Amino acid sequence: MTSTHEPADHSQTHDAAISVNSLAEPLVARLIADAARLRIGVSRSASGTTIVDAGVAVRGSIEAGVQIARICMGGLGQVAPRVAFEREPLWPAMIEVHTSTPVIACLGSQYAGWSLSATKEQNNGKKFFSLGSGPARALACKEPLFDELGYRDRHDSGVLVMEVNQLPPQAVLDKVLNDCGLAPDRLTIVVTPTQSVAGTVQVVSRVVEVALHKAHVLGAHLPDIVEASGIAPLPPPAPDALAAMGRTNDAILYGGRVHLTVTGDTLARKLAAELPSWNSRDYGRPFADVFASFNHDFYQIDPALFAPAEVWIASLESGATYYGGRLDGALLHRQWNGAADPLATGASAFRSGSSSAASDAGQTGTGAQ
Repeated sequence: MTSTHEPADHSQTHDAAISVNSLAEPLVARLIADAARLRIGVSRSASGTTIVDAGVAVRGSIEAGVQIARICMGGLGQVAPRVAFEREPLWPAMIEVHTSTPVIACLGSQYAGWSLSATKEQNNGKKFFSLGSGPARALACKEPLFDELGYRDRHDSGVLVMEVNQLPPQAVLDKVLNDCGLAPDRLTIVVTPTQSVAGTVQVVSRVVEVALHKAHVLGAHLPDIVEASGIAPLPPPAPDALAAMGRTNDAILYGGRVHLTVTGDTLARKLAAELPSWNSRDYGRPFADVFASFNHDFYQIDPALFAPAEVWIASLESGATYYGGRLDGALLHRQWNGAADPLATGASAFRSGSSSAASDAGQTGTGAQ
């Protein structure tokens, strides 16, 4: 398969002035220029596509993961690590995210919605599968989601992030090139295994994206969500991919806190009540245990589980802020700490299952912003 070498021909929309691939281009250039310092690898495929290895054969770094997360958001988000200095922090290492263009940044770019695969014959005897995320999705627009968003990008370069533990074969590169309408040397693929340092960071950086996706599932009118911020704990390194999947999901499901600004009180109340992860029948167990209980069939898990633990929804209409859900620091510490009972002394907020006033009551509420 060969590329058409022409930008994908998509109709213009009200968001056409925003090009996530154009905004991401200087971020990609910086990532590549800083490769040695960030402990990532850069190579070229046989056809000339740039491949960035952020954890397959290299160590990577937290900073690499932060830069990749910004790329994933199409240059429309701020992502930063933070050390928590609170008296009883949920976890010492945290990742903060903010965007003033939440729908395009999170669903139009960051969301991992493009299924890419190759057969054993196409990949030296080993099957390949990955979900593609990042700006190049908006060039290919292979997902019905883009019709719902009314968003298409047009640009002569693109970048796609793959959360997988092997570099993509040429067959997958050819598909991406063809669907995006790019010349080989105008495409960059960034590979971030979940268990890698950078991979863990970029997954946890999806805390706001997870909230936007859940809001979409709940039928929210997405243009009414105008600002979004979030924070989630950064788990320690995991010994394998399965453990890493569990830890990164737990970070959001039990440790993720999101603040959304929406246009009206009706939507604010609805999201505060229905968005948090505790609405799921599978809530309360570590994600790895839930996954195992369904024989590692991801699609059997209750979709309502995939949401941040706690949400705060501010209404522009009234100025009120509504909240729902709760943080579960105790669960995270049991999973991540080496001690049998790390919370046995001093961490009263964790023993109650929350570090916030919103969770003390264990129910949705409202208060002045």
